[in-house]
Amino acid sequence: MSVSPDGVIAALGFAYWKRGSVRRFLAGAKVTFVRRAEQVAPGATLAVWGYRPIPGRLPDGVRVLRLEDGFLRSVGLGADLIRPASWVVDGRGMYYDATCPSDLEVILAQGEFPPPLLERAHQLRTAIVAGGLTKYNLGGAGWRRPAGARRVILVPGQVESDASLAYGAPGLRTNIGLLRAVRSAHPGAYLLYKPHPDVLARLRAPGKGEEGAKGVADEVVHEVSMAALLPEVDEVHVLTSLAGFEALLRGRPVTCYGQPFYSGWGLTQDLVPLARRSRRLSLDELVAGALILYPRYVSLETGQQTTPEQVLAELGAGRARSGLGPPWWRKAFRVVLRRVVGVR
Repeated sequence: MSVSPDGVIAALGFAYWKRGSVRRFLAGAKVTFVRRAEQVAPGATLAVWGYRPIPGRLPDGVRVLRLEDGFLRSVGLGADLIRPASWVVDGRGMYYDATCPSDLEVILAQGEFPPPLLERAHQLRTAIVAGGLTKYNLGGAGWRRPAGARRVILVPGQVESDASLAYGAPGLRTNIGLLRAVRSAHPGAYLLYKPHPDVLARLRAPGKGEEGAKGVADEVVHEVSMAALLPEVDEVHVLTSLAGFEALLRGRPVTCYGQPFYSGWGLTQDLVPLARRSRRLSLDELVAGALILYPRYVSLETGQQTTPEQVLAELGAGRARSGLGPPWWRKAFRVVLRRVVGVR
């Protein structure tokens, strides 16, 4: 991580509840919080959240670091303000932005993956699958494929206002559009649609026309975790959803209608290929880049930076304590939060 000569990173636009996490994930640097770009010194390093607009005009020579949730984040939703165990810090772009190479893409395209790293990635992937872990590790009911269904395709929904669709989906950008495209291409398949958990929790608005999913899919599932669904389906079709990466970890074929970070490396069927991604990767090479080399991990127990293996153990323990759903106080908090963000 490159910082200014005095070791200071200026962090712009972070809410008070997020500032502790900023300091933990940028440990080793002195973090100061600013409100406008003009408060940043020329030649300094600036940290911002994702592609959130920068208010004001940056001085010359400022290097921008973009922070975002990692791929093994928490037990519970980020939109619920649950403390994260993993963030990424990217100095080139962001993993969900297919319009330019991110630090992750450079790792995957140019990085070296020696045998010890690949063995570590294999063990990490095995532990994730065995533990049924995903990004948010939400509880939920199980699901069984219908008797007689010869081919079950899972279509995960996304939050349509997210930057991952704006920057990673040059064609289709709606959930209902994806569903209709999958139905058209596979008329005889059993189509299973799962809305995004932020939408189900009413923390984000549903997509345009998403209420029509029941008329396209054979089944719409709600209170079922992604970890429970993936072993039961035959394929996963996505725009840019992280569920596609989680499906790859479990050996499921994935078709991409957008350009997520895990597409273009020979592991997915890509309907919108990205020409600059020409390297062929093994699954363990993808895991090494995406889960070991790229993200940063902070222990939920100690608050110190740690390893993905330690975070996996903590997430597994946390999920076991959480049961099948959020506690009553979390549901009450969601009501208040929905009023603040304007989602009904």
